Amino acid sequence: REVDVVVVGMGPGGEEVAGKLALAGLDVIGIDQRLVGGECPYWGCVPSKMMIRADDLLAEGRRINGMAGSATVNPDWAPVAKRIRDEATDNWDDKVAVDRFEGKGGHFVRGHGRVTAPGEVTVGDQVFRAGKGIVLGTGSQPAVPPIPGLAGTPFWTNHEAIETTEVPESLLILGGGAIGVELAQVFSRFGARVTVVEGSPRLIPMEEPESGALLLKVFTDEGIDVRLGGHAQQVSYDGRQFTVTLPDGEVSGAQLLVATGRKVDLKSLGVASIGIDETLRALPVDDRMRAAEGVWGLGDLVGKGAFTHVSMYHSAIVLREILGQDGPPASYEALPRVTFTDPEIGSVGMTEQQARDAGLNVRVGLTPIGSSTRGWIHRGEGHIKLIEDADRGVLVGGTSAGPMGGEVLSALVVAIHAAVPTDTLKSMIYAYPTFHRAIEAALAELK
Repeated sequence: REVDVVVVGMGPGGEEVAGKLALAGLDVIGIDQRLVGGECPYWGCVPSKMMIRADDLLAEGRRINGMAGSATVNPDWAPVAKRIRDEATDNWDDKVAVDRFEGKGGHFVRGHGRVTAPGEVTVGDQVFRAGKGIVLGTGSQPAVPPIPGLAGTPFWTNHEAIETTEVPESLLILGGGAIGVELAQVFSRFGARVTVVEGSPRLIPMEEPESGALLLKVFTDEGIDVRLGGHAQQVSYDGRQFTVTLPDGEVSGAQLLVATGRKVDLKSLGVASIGIDETLRALPVDDRMRAAEGVWGLGDLVGKGAFTHVSMYHSAIVLREILGQDGPPASYEALPRVTFTDPEIGSVGMTEQQARDAGLNVRVGLTPIGSSTRGWIHRGEGHIKLIEDADRGVLVGGTSAGPMGGEVLSALVVAIHAAVPTDTLKSMIYAYPTFHRAIEAALAELK
């Protein structure tokens, strides 16, 4: 069948591109072997934040004692699981999303889409030839490490963790990145005995050391066992519990969650047929998201951050390219990311180490959230950390860790994206009493 555009992978970015191109009058085929909407609404951002919202409510209830009276909190997972099924995922049914896309004039095909020649995508026995282009956005999948004994056991990935209707008595988590720490806190606050195993020397190792230290303190205070600096060497399962062998001993739990990162699969996508090395860790694209003549990539697949907001950012660029519209190329200097623990860890741009490795003349400002009156009132834990390129007098990185850290982050994103001079930031009026006044204090600490 001759069509205008074929979109392979109908996650957030793919669905956005396919729908808007269809509304623009193009003949669009959207292909996905899983659910339209992708990981985010069914096993990622949306249901996980429902879980986090619930565990935050439990934590707030427990904070009543000593501040506003007394309260007893009794966790119940049933309403959380029900809300995920009823409100977020339609019990993992994408009919609404498929109807939404086809209502815009697109045609959806369920199956494994594979590029089989320049301008050609095959799904089963159907062959589509795209006159205007192909968009690849097949996302990423959990990366399961080859630990001896792990294969064949009923371990969880984020999918099973999101779908569970019961909280396990005890939970081992391999991986102390964003997914691992978020789910660790959720299940701990709902009554599981949680152990987190992270091979690097700190939690959330991609973030600033101060952020990892903050979460370690919070987790320790909340009774979460954290094992750092040692990789799992062996996994065993006896039908009742998992045992993970570490360099310094063993840990056991009724369930095991593997949260050791994500991976993409270029080989199954058939990119070799258009001259792309299928063994690469991500699809190579230019700053207009072009992977080859008439082929664009977006989202997790291109390796610029496994975030819905990155996929949506890419989708806008791809749309402009296909429709022949002007607009800026992709830029990642002010890429924001948030780990939705309590406290939240929001960050943007470079870490201090990345800035030093890049050869910048670095100045650093660090202040506790408690330095702000709102932070003191809230009894909040956290910090603001700023990274300045002293030669240019602008921020190149920042962290907002604390209550509503992801919301406070927006000020730092704007500052870095627009290259606002730090002198200008210092002369701003910061509303009192707010958490973001700690930004002003961190600016004063730059040195």
